[in-house]
Amino acid sequence: MTEKIKVLIENLKHAPGVYLMHDKNDTVIYVGKAKDLYKRVSQYFLRPQSGKVFKMVQSVDYFETIIVQNEKEALILEMNLIHQYYPRFNILLKDGSHYPYIAIKKKGDVTVTIKRNNKDKNFDYYGPYPNSGAAYTVVDLLNKVFPIRKCRTIPTTPCLYYHLGQCLAPCINKIEEETYIELRNNIKEFLRGNNQKYIKDIKDKMIEASNKQNYELAKEYKGVIDSINHINVSLSVESNDKIDRDIFAYSSREGYLALAFLIYRNGLLIGKESHVVEAFGDEEEQVSELIQQLYSRLATPKEVVINNETIVEELQSYLDADVISVTKGKVYDLVLSAKKNADNAIDEYFLSSKLDTDKIALLDELGNLLDIDTPYHIELFDNSHLQGSSPVGAMVAYINGEPNKSLYRKFKIEHEETRDDFASMKEVITRHYLRNKNENKKMPDLILVDGGLPQVKSATEALENIGVNIPVYGLYKNDKHSTSGIIDINEKQYPIEDKKLFFLLTRMQDEVHRFAISFHKQKRNKAMTVSLFDDVKGLGSKRKEVLMKSYPDINVLKQASIEELSQILPKEVAEALYNKLHF
Repeated sequence: MTEKIKVLIENLKHAPGVYLMHDKNDTVIYVGKAKDLYKRVSQYFLRPQSGKVFKMVQSVDYFETIIVQNEKEALILEMNLIHQYYPRFNILLKDGSHYPYIAIKKKGDVTVTIKRNNKDKNFDYYGPYPNSGAAYTVVDLLNKVFPIRKCRTIPTTPCLYYHLGQCLAPCINKIEEETYIELRNNIKEFLRGNNQKYIKDIKDKMIEASNKQNYELAKEYKGVIDSINHINVSLSVESNDKIDRDIFAYSSREGYLALAFLIYRNGLLIGKESHVVEAFGDEEEQVSELIQQLYSRLATPKEVVINNETIVEELQSYLDADVISVTKGKVYDLVLSAKKNADNAIDEYFLSSKLDTDKIALLDELGNLLDIDTPYHIELFDNSHLQGSSPVGAMVAYINGEPNKSLYRKFKIEHEETRDDFASMKEVITRHYLRNKNENKKMPDLILVDGGLPQVKSATEALENIGVNIPVYGLYKNDKHSTSGIIDINEKQYPIEDKKLFFLLTRMQDEVHRFAISFHKQKRNKAMTVSLFDDVKGLGSKRKEVLMKSYPDINVLKQASIEELSQILPKEVAEALYNKLHF
């Protein structure tokens, strides 16, 4: 921690507000809000951090704060500043626009339109709809079912809509207010799902038109009926209390978080939506912030449901709604439904929504280049050690051109000749694919090794010894130590001329190299750290485990002050460890 940061922490106030983190270039890299600025901001620097939060803190040169009257003001200011600076460490939902509402004019000629907020008091609102297309579909249907005014300006003669029975024609008729009131009420009932009588009326008209051999008009009526039925299928009345409520649930996996929510109005499900974002810091805190983002652009319903007491408590401070969790009953069933949507969203993100047709085309090209079947499943290997110490192997897997981290594997090299990279490659290949063979697991379509021809020969020999047949190729470098092509066991070289294919393969190569290096550093740091801990008095196995979790990198541990270490260790143990690290 720098002196500049220490002074700023000393001047923090116990007050609600917003804080802005700046890097050395004076760029705002993170904006946050707090009930208590001192408690919230100081913990970034006085507590051990990890992941992206740690990376953010390491990038901070200084911070500034803005004190406000209350937490709600802080929320509004935070969102405004985020959309002003778009800080790189803030996780934002992709859709920054306001959700659309179906708006029904309260007085005068009845009109139905789409509005992005519900501020205009001249309209009644239904929604919001997370899917704009769904909102426009409903408006189009309402215009077909009800005699709503369609034109922006009153014409002098009635239009086609009047002759079709889809407009009351205020251009030539004086419409009584009672008629408009009844029409508005009918539209609202329709939006609540009470539309069976309209289906019957339109069906009668369809049959009449068909009997008169007016088949075009009959087809039009048939389309309207299909549209109503489609909406009825997509809507689901799940609660009988007719309360406006939003149901939230979340799921997380491998550094990503999925937030799903179901929108119920008058007990009717009018929309559902899921967002998948990168995880950042505390999971519950991030979920709370994402929900607050959503309500910065849509009105809060009467009730918000999420089954997490910590998030409930956090949201109660910000939302003008009853925020609750439930454990049984109809609403609990809705929570379970939302959780299924969150799980499904993160499944789709990893399995299907990330598929890129360009990558598939590049894999086809790679298969043609090497004269093999399209390698949809590629596994890459690399080894790492430092003068033979802490030797490791690593494998990364790519499915359809995208990394599949659930298939990544790490290997501790067990043979004695730890400096022998070729022996290490044989060991890793043998262990991995022999196990896959014994467990009858699916084999990859292609193996790529880093290191050129010698590593290709080592990997091929290992596969032959265990009776496994998988194409093996190496990524070879030019005299400038840059990857320039692919080589096979027969020393045939395949220059990569397509730049997109080249960049795809180099990204894969960089990923396996990164994975191997990070594992090597982790193993080396652990070995170094454990030896450092051995003769520190008061540092038992449990405290060692806490330290390793808080400071996975020995260099970060060495930067920790006694004050920081004292947050997780007794003062005398923290001092002893600090002295061991620095003297």
